[in-house]
Amino acid sequence: MTNRKSYPSDLSDKEWTILEPYVPAVKAGGHPGKYSRREIVNGILYVLRGGSSWRMLPHDFPPWDTVYGYFNRWRKVGVWEHIHQQLYGQMRQELGRDRQASAAIADSQSVKTTEKGA
Repeated sequence: MTNRKSYPSDLSDKEWTILEPYVPAVKAGGHPGKYSRREIVNGILYVLRGGSSWRMLPHDFPPWDTVYGYFNRWRKVGVWEHIHQQLYGQMRQELGRDRQASAAIADSQSVKTTEKGA
């Protein structure tokens, strides 16, 4: 963790321990990361939880364009969806359920039809 004051959107140590294995690490042999992955994720959560724009990210986080770049790159390769699927599956298991839901419900009121049926 950095020396900055924490924000309500920051991950706790326990939350980071759960999330860290799913956050892509710095590529082996690549340029070492200037900012920690945790600070990148904390910056992303600050914007998403607070509803502010990327450019309004406080200066004690990594630069907004760096944080946004990671968010967008990870979105394009499916990191966020993978994290959601894994954590959702873990939660279901802890509740004594199968990792995957076994049923789906379709609301017939939301399906529009014509009276003529053509």
